[in-house]
Amino acid sequence: MDKIILASQSPRRKQLLEWAEVPFEIIVKETDESYPDGLEVDEVAVHIARNKAMAVQDIVAPGSVVLAADTIVVLNKRIIGKPKDREDALSILSHLAGNKHTVITGVVIRRLEEEIAFADTTDVHFHELSSEQIEFYVDKYKPFDKAGAYAIQEWIGVIGIKSVDGDFYNVMGLPVSRVVRELNKFQRQKLRN
Repeated sequence: MDKIILASQSPRRKQLLEWAEVPFEIIVKETDESYPDGLEVDEVAVHIARNKAMAVQDIVAPGSVVLAADTIVVLNKRIIGKPKDREDALSILSHLAGNKHTVITGVVIRRLEEEIAFADTTDVHFHELSSEQIEFYVDKYKPFDKAGAYAIQEWIGVIGIKSVDGDFYNVMGLPVSRVVRELNKFQRQKLRN
């Protein structure tokens, strides 16, 4: 597989691509993560990922394959972003505790005018969590850069998650097995052209 450009600073996406042995380099450009009203929730994640991919595509060599992703958390049809501060993180986790929520990662892979875009969805059900557990997690792990105020691979995921229906790695930030399959399609298309 040719080297790709990962348009993300996420250490988790970097780690997942390394585990999948996908050759890549990271190039990021600040992008607006807002979205127009009226988008379906899975369209929101793809919209933001597309903006990230296109911003980086503008600054890399023509013909480079750019991969971008954005992950959102949805509870009761409401998008939950990254917490603003400690109090917000505590509030978010107290709402997730004992409930099922959905994690959606939008993925966009672009080369020139070609694009593959999709959203992968995973349902996550938390056990009830005590306020002491939530405070311990927020104070020790400081999940302020994470949608939904948690990372599944950290302590709270180990002790707090009752079940996962869908791709576990999608909750980490990238449905990596599907991404690899889609990147292979791009590779085969390039060889045919």
